[in-house]
Amino acid sequence: MLARHNLPNVLPLVIVHSANDVGGLILAESALSFLGLGINPPTPSWGNMLSNASANLSRGPWLVWGPGAAIFVTVLCLYLVGDGLRDALDPRLKS
Repeated sequence: MLARHNLPNVLPLVIVHSANDVGGLILAESALSFLGLGINPPTPSWGNMLSNASANLSRGPWLVWGPGAAIFVTVLCLYLVGDGLRDALDPRLKS
């Protein structure tokens, strides 16, 4: 009964919540790394890349665009995939 009635109604919500959480975790990690509180600088991270690029912002403002666009596109894709999976798996919309 649980697998037949409750799981199909809960699964889309869990998927969307998981996708949103992963996007939020990527944003939090990059923000902490940008501030110097996250991953240490020898390890590559989008926050470390933004931090290093902001130090050279006056000489090369295009250096910020790469990591910033990568963060933006990754989080946007996670949100859109989560929303699309919710629409595809929602049993109330299959009528």
